[in-house]
Amino acid sequence: MSRIWKWREAEADALFEEANRLISSGRIIALPTETFYALAAHPFQEKALERLFDIKERPPEKPVLLLIANPAMLTLVATGLPEPGAALIKNFWPGPLTLILSARPELSGRLTGGTGTVGVRQPRQSVTGRLIHFLGHPVTGTSANRSGRPSLASALEVEEEFGEEVDLILDAGPCPGGLPSTIVDLSRQPPRLVRPGAIELARLRDVIPEILVPVETYG
Repeated sequence: MSRIWKWREAEADALFEEANRLISSGRIIALPTETFYALAAHPFQEKALERLFDIKERPPEKPVLLLIANPAMLTLVATGLPEPGAALIKNFWPGPLTLILSARPELSGRLTGGTGTVGVRQPRQSVTGRLIHFLGHPVTGTSANRSGRPSLASALEVEEEFGEEVDLILDAGPCPGGLPSTIVDLSRQPPRLVRPGAIELARLRDVIPEILVPVETYG
């Protein structure tokens, strides 16, 4: 079975070193977020991404979002941040808001799904944020589940779902669950709501009144 590492502040350095060793060598670890568990792989290693897609049984055309420790990391994966993005970040990061931005051209097609864009968010979960900061680069943040199956909120659920396919599971307590992250596309203007989620439309409109909401989004 997968190795579950129970979070203890006294062991933070050892955990971060082990996670860095695994991620750097192309392994997969599971991290808690403010919604559900996510599967973290090195976004700049094609073999790691290939393994991630294999264990999730994810179609290759579906993009994978990234988790960052701070907005400065955006420069590693995106070509720029439109003005509405700065306002959204100020109000909702860290938190359950995924922003779709124009991707750097060297990013893997497994991250972009061939769209030329990449989804990014800064999670509110403090231990995960500290770990990503320690790594010094983003990690994948796709939900820790097989494609088409429910999202998972506890370390034990992740272990039961993936077994030894995941190399380490960080157990910092159960995730809150609830709604997934809200997704806003900033690669076009005006911004467009792609997926309703934990941040309500009314709160988004308070910050960017011009946001477009497709009719099909709310039926």
